[in-house]
Amino acid sequence: MTWQPHITVATVVEDQGRFLLVEELAEGRAVFNQPAGHLEADETLLEAAMRETFEETGWEVELTAVTGIYLYTAPSNGVTYQRVCFAARPLRHHPDQSLDDGIIGPCWLTREQLLAEKDRWRSHLVLRCIDDYLAGERFPLSLIRAA
Repeated sequence: MTWQPHITVATVVEDQGRFLLVEELAEGRAVFNQPAGHLEADETLLEAAMRETFEETGWEVELTAVTGIYLYTAPSNGVTYQRVCFAARPLRHHPDQSLDDGIIGPCWLTREQLLAEKDRWRSHLVLRCIDDYLAGERFPLSLIRAA
């Protein structure tokens, strides 16, 4: 058996103390997550982050920094994910954009509102990425290089 991590991207989008989150269905329940998803073939990590954010929220964003790279093994299925998380600023909302399957919709929550919904986080990385962002973790986008 070959072990292979799943490469994912996520974005922390902040606007006046509120964070753009996605309410989505996971394993039959509604959970909160950053706009996030898997890297696709022939796509850069930056392209993936902008695409996933748009497909899940209808928001165009400008990536501003890398906030962290995380390794996470999901206890529910044992799958290991490598998440590259970006900071981004919102540019333009397209409210009529159809969203990915399983997405209930985008929402803007403060850290405190999210903290009150701890049992609805997709994983602990939801708050970890926001807390790293709030702590000032910012690495230049040039950290991500194509071969």
